[in-house]
Amino acid sequence: MVVGYNAGVQKILIVGSGDVARRILCQLPRACRVYALVRDVAAAAAWRAAGARPILGDLDQPASLRRLAGLADTVLHLAPPPAHGECDSRTRHLLASLSRAASLPRRLIYVSTTGVYGDCGGAWIDETRPGAAHSARARRRVDAETTLRAWGRRQGVTVCILRAPGIYAAERLPLARLQQGTPALLAAEDVYSNHIHADDLAAACCAAMRHGRPGRVYNVVDDSSLKMADYFDRVAAACHLPAPPRLSRQQLQEVLTPLQLSFMRESRRIRNDRLKTELHLRLRHPTVDSVLDGIAATLTRRNGCSS
Repeated sequence: MVVGYNAGVQKILIVGSGDVARRILCQLPRACRVYALVRDVAAAAAWRAAGARPILGDLDQPASLRRLAGLADTVLHLAPPPAHGECDSRTRHLLASLSRAASLPRRLIYVSTTGVYGDCGGAWIDETRPGAAHSARARRRVDAETTLRAWGRRQGVTVCILRAPGIYAAERLPLARLQQGTPALLAAEDVYSNHIHADDLAAACCAAMRHGRPGRVYNVVDDSSLKMADYFDRVAAACHLPAPPRLSRQQLQEVLTPLQLSFMRESRRIRNDRLKTELHLRLRHPTVDSVLDGIAATLTRRNGCSS
């Protein structure tokens, strides 16, 4: 049995069936009845093969969500907001569907983003830091968090918010960016970034099912303290790729997209004490370096065998 699982929870609905959701499924006991909301038949077949029961539906189509009402004891909400607007209509559609049943979920876990904190000037912060979302993308997350917590208080459902930063894994590294030679900031202008391995985020979701407190926010970040360009440099070194060129912020405005630049306008270092003390999570991958060292060693052995 995975650490952090509440043995009383038997029926789990996963909303947002991506990579982290699949990792959650692998960490749950087989005795669980797991449902996965999916949008197409091809994805449904893959989830069925993995041991979940697919439910066809689309968060952008409220009428397709009727089957979700009364389906599960716990809901894991990993779906992102829409790409446009100030509100998260998808979360509203999900809650409207869940609210149709007389029997509501006992618990709802929502994976949000640390982007809701905005720019903190590189300061160390924790969950008591007031939100100051700058981008529309982060404001939609704030809207989702506010809507979910209010619904939880009103309905008596335990809602926990997990704020995650950049999610990475061996299969989720910025290799395309490095191969394309996309530049990064000069050291003097660089910003702090935060990271969490996809397996640890999945484990945090499982831990929140057991230990999460009503209305509580948890930062799900590892123990690394890295600036963004330094992260790119370390990935490049581990994967035997050229380090990205360094340019000033003014120069980058001429070569990067507005979305790429938006991640370079915010700097913060995020504490994870609550993750460890309240959710009792022991990180499997406490730092980015611990993962990259393993990748580098594997590539070195592989290249040695092929030479």
